[in-house]
Amino acid sequence: MLIGVISDTHGLLRAEAMAALEGSEHILHAGDVGDPGILDRLRTIAPVTAIRGNVDVGGACSLLPDTELIELGGHAIYMLHDRQTLDLNPVAAGLSVVVSGHSHHPAMQWHKGILYFNPGSAGPRRFSLPVTVGFLTITEAGIEPRVVELVQR
Repeated sequence: MLIGVISDTHGLLRAEAMAALEGSEHILHAGDVGDPGILDRLRTIAPVTAIRGNVDVGGACSLLPDTELIELGGHAIYMLHDRQTLDLNPVAAGLSVVVSGHSHHPAMQWHKGILYFNPGSAGPRRFSLPVTVGFLTITEAGIEPRVVELVQR
């Protein structure tokens, strides 16, 4: 199963992000959507699970949940915008992946069998950080994370 992961669009859904996510079987948006139309456009590719970020304070995006727990490909995936606010024990909760955004820094780290995955930011470039989306490929062998840079620096 191919899961596309995007975050921190801040109202900008780039054509490069849409093209990169093509073929995803499900898309996770880890917050700071900025415009509910972005979720509608992503739904033309695959089903979308989205959470609210710190900029999603008004309109339809403010109605998104703060966190989400979803099972995809037999794996429990927990979504929250800012990993620093994680208030549960992922091991005790039986999670496979914790997906976050907020920092605009793409990151993937395994700790105690849990993948902590941040796809980085796909929206407006911030400082010299890359513009990226992520992918989780789920197979019988496990979960393979990767980050794809959309716009060269």
